[in-house]
Amino acid sequence: MFAIVSIAGQQFKVEEGQEIFVHQLDAAIDSTVKFDEVHLIGKGDDVQIGTPLLKASVSATVLGNQKGDKVIVFKKKRRKGYKVKNGHRQSFTKIKIDSITA
Repeated sequence: MFAIVSIAGQQFKVEEGQEIFVHQLDAAIDSTVKFDEVHLIGKGDDVQIGTPLLKASVSATVLGNQKGDKVIVFKKKRRKGYKVKNGHRQSFTKIKIDSITA
């Protein structure tokens, strides 16, 4: 059984027992979070599509927080002496999908 769910502004295809990284959530470690924006649920050949959402939910456990790889942002304008170098590390939350209820 799988579902397509919106988590923190992005859509993910999730299955029970799967561990994924999402944009940082305001939840404590080892707490349970519930996502109600379910767009699609599939079980074998049976597929339910929401218009736009289904009356279903996905519950997950927060495993921890961490940062992603560093991205270098470099700006330059030629012949002007303008150079700016910045770095950025996105914060992620690792969650484990516990159950999908339709």
